[in-house]
Amino acid sequence: MNIHTGEIQLVPYKEKYKEVIQTFTLPSEQVQFTADPSALLEKAKSDRTKNVIVILDYNGVPVGLFALETGDRVKEFTDNEDALLLTSFSINHNRQRKGFAKKSLLLLEEFVKRYFPIKNEVVLAVNERNIPAQNLYAKVGFEDKGFRRMGPIGQQIIMHLPIMK
Repeated sequence: MNIHTGEIQLVPYKEKYKEVIQTFTLPSEQVQFTADPSALLEKAKSDRTKNVIVILDYNGVPVGLFALETGDRVKEFTDNEDALLLTSFSINHNRQRKGFAKKSLLLLEEFVKRYFPIKNEVVLAVNERNIPAQNLYAKVGFEDKGFRRMGPIGQQIIMHLPIMK
């Protein structure tokens, strides 16, 4: 079962999406803050804790993707053993500024309930310099509870989205 709004849907990654995802580009100011979509697919092949989620438009065409991680890495961001770690969120450059990011994140709680029913929180780390992403995450319900950590390119804010049962 796919989770959708009629305009977009979230689906677990399938090989049939690979060709389109490999054509994704990101603007230079975003590249520093997220993983290259093709690199994410490559890493996920050998790491079962990286669950790649594809964002499809109303025609079923991939417009973005992210990972929900379940492994030991989650412990670097929260003490909650029932949390997922959202990483590598990106929307293809030519599909940005159309609401896909916000709409997909608004579906996240429903998606987690369906595919990860024992999980009760999603956490993420956003670079303190990435103000547009911070604002987006706050708009869709992620909370800044004051936790910080050093990331590869500077201070990161840990944000939390509770999953209500």
